[in-house]
Amino acid sequence: MQYQGRSKRLKTGARARPQHKKKKHELGRSPTETEIGEPRFRVVESRGGTRKVRALSTDVANVTANGETVQTEILDVVENTANPNYVRRNIVTKGAVIETEEGTARVTSRPGQTGQVNAVRVE
Repeated sequence: MQYQGRSKRLKTGARARPQHKKKKHELGRSPTETEIGEPRFRVVESRGGTRKVRALSTDVANVTANGETVQTEILDVVENTANPNYVRRNIVTKGAVIETEEGTARVTSRPGQTGQVNAVRVE
């Protein structure tokens, strides 16, 4: 029994126990923590045949400012609200603030899911 949006109790007040453990195809994967460095990618095929490109590491970002997009080099991770340790380890996730050659920018894409870093410049 999955508890998505449901109470863990039955109408009688008894505890609802799961009917079975997750099968192999129902398990999730560990997150891809995209680092700053020489570009490395992994192509993963899921059960439906769709392909997902995971960025293991990258050093370029597509930064948009005033309607223009420029591909620039990522220098450093300044802030990451997902995890403060990601700043020390230079891990890029969605919402992270990165330092680029064009200035500071906030990441809008999910590099571990899409395989690229898209960002919007922050003044």
